[in-house]
Amino acid sequence: MPQAVPLLQFTTHGIYCAQADIYIDPWHPGFKAIITHAHADHARYGQTQYLAHHDSAPIMRQRLGQDITLQTVAYNEPVHINGVQFSLHPAGHIPGSAQVRVAYKGEVWVASGDYKLHNDGLSTPFEPVRCHRFITESTFGLPVFQWPEPAQVMAQINQWWQENQAAGKVSLLGGYALGKAQRLLCGLDPSLGPIFVHGAIWNVHQALVAHGIELPQVQRVDPALPKKAYENAMVLATPSALSTPWAKRFQPFSTAFASGWMALRGTKRRRAADRGFVLSDHADWQELNTAVKATGAETVYVTHGYSSIFSKWLTDQGLQAIEIDTLFEGEVEE
Repeated sequence: MPQAVPLLQFTTHGIYCAQADIYIDPWHPGFKAIITHAHADHARYGQTQYLAHHDSAPIMRQRLGQDITLQTVAYNEPVHINGVQFSLHPAGHIPGSAQVRVAYKGEVWVASGDYKLHNDGLSTPFEPVRCHRFITESTFGLPVFQWPEPAQVMAQINQWWQENQAAGKVSLLGGYALGKAQRLLCGLDPSLGPIFVHGAIWNVHQALVAHGIELPQVQRVDPALPKKAYENAMVLATPSALSTPWAKRFQPFSTAFASGWMALRGTKRRRAADRGFVLSDHADWQELNTAVKATGAETVYVTHGYSSIFSKWLTDQGLQAIEIDTLFEGEVEE
């Protein structure tokens, strides 16, 4: 007898459901796509149709075009395609991020995309979804990655800001434009001084606010502003911008990065930053293990990150764990 086709297949174009003829976060253009979240390695240009959560819509349209064919749904809202039931469930990664539950003839798979278990107060908190087969990221799939309490990290950032003010320096803090920047803004103390953002962060900020997501008020970095306007300021920028001529207007300044990679010794030095703060939108080692266990999955497919190490660990714990090569990037170390 011919072997049954798996409900989800890992192909050269991405994660594919043949029964419904649809991909989850496809890597190449030209397909019907279910999108877990709006980061560029998951929501790519050129798909014929998109399905995503309501809160992913503003950034997807901003980045992929206002005229994309996009259907949005709420969490836990079922969508049926050729007998397959799909539904999106909170991933806790960024606003609108979702796990994709795929059910057909009693078999249930969950593709988690990127996720974290900590409630950041901005994203809808992660909810475990029971399944037979679970696809998990492993961006930080090493025991060394154990996140400190985020409130303590934000207190450290605000203290660093005050120290820079006392030294007559502007504070330049690097974080990704979608997700990380919004978490930082929600944790900064606006009573300390003015808060400015890089243009890329401003564009995301405006799109989210227009969509109804509540965020603190900020000012956009403007070449027309006098240098004096940035005195005592906190400036949020994309990580790559801090090493370009764009940053020179703020001299004298101190630089820092907020990233899970700051947990590794030497990362701060490689980025030539003055400070590094451990803050990630991805699950740490303990959260990855907690999430996998909560699904009750018999088989776990481990994607981007420390996939070989984490899959071996899961195998040693008695699970069937399979390492899968993908084009997802996780929290890229620039």
